[in-house]
Amino acid sequence: MRAGSFVVDNLFRGLARVGRLHPRAKPERHRVRVHRDVPYADDGVREHHLDIYEPEGVPPPWPVLLYVHGGGFRILSKDTHWVMALAYARRGYLVFNIDYRLAPRFRYPAAVTDAALAYRWVVENAERYGGDLSRLVLSGESAGANLVTALTLAACYERPEPFARAVFETGVVPRAVVPACGIFQVSDVEARFARKPLPAWLRDRIVEVTEAYLGGVAPEHAHHFDLADPVVALERGTPPARPLPPFFLPVGTKDPLLHDTRRLAAALERLETPVEARYYPGEVHAFHAMIFRENARRCWRDTFDFLDRHVPPAR
Repeated sequence: MRAGSFVVDNLFRGLARVGRLHPRAKPERHRVRVHRDVPYADDGVREHHLDIYEPEGVPPPWPVLLYVHGGGFRILSKDTHWVMALAYARRGYLVFNIDYRLAPRFRYPAAVTDAALAYRWVVENAERYGGDLSRLVLSGESAGANLVTALTLAACYERPEPFARAVFETGVVPRAVVPACGIFQVSDVEARFARKPLPAWLRDRIVEVTEAYLGGVAPEHAHHFDLADPVVALERGTPPARPLPPFFLPVGTKDPLLHDTRRLAAALERLETPVEARYYPGEVHAFHAMIFRENARRCWRDTFDFLDRHVPPAR
């Protein structure tokens, strides 16, 4: 399990570094300016930094997008996900691409606490960078999809967790949410294996997410982890204090987390929340990062079509 994690982490970091060497990866070629390693908390914590992508090709104020990277809560960073931030910035979004503390050194709720800190910082500072907070979007993939969904719950439900209260008290609700190929329930991974047997190496990758992030959870205690299991919280059907924003849920049909997206779409529909789930035939986890593939490009087109309907970008 540890060897697999090491290989995956270094593979993605290596690909990200190599990709940045390509001439078309340079932000200035896309009229995007990047401010790197801006602290979103004054506590000296190394992970409490974000990168800001300004779309200089269009005049402000710009719609604001908070991006949260994936990696099973335990690997990767904002630096491995620069292509996502650049894609949104090219479209006219002021992008805040964040880091957060990783498991197993920092278990739940460290990651979602950090995401909440970043959310509050963005609310307090986006306007001075030219952002329009009335057009706020949350986006992330895999574990990042989990975190942006949890942030949305914190913005729309009055919850007891201090970090969730801090989000709710901003009074700012996202206009749209794009959680791609998300893991929306971190506890009870055995349920996934009961539905469909998985290869041992893939099973290990999923099991280690629960063990690293939650430290193992007995089923009778799972209700204490609502913001690690946002789909479970939504499946209860409790009406939110503020209306939930529209969701766009892209996922591949070969993704082992496919059922999480189906569950989240169904839960949102029962709450009468606008939701658009898109299933891409034959595609694996996080396929949209492989932008050389036709289905990945199609996914990005679908994402922007959705956002154009709900959060018109700057023109």
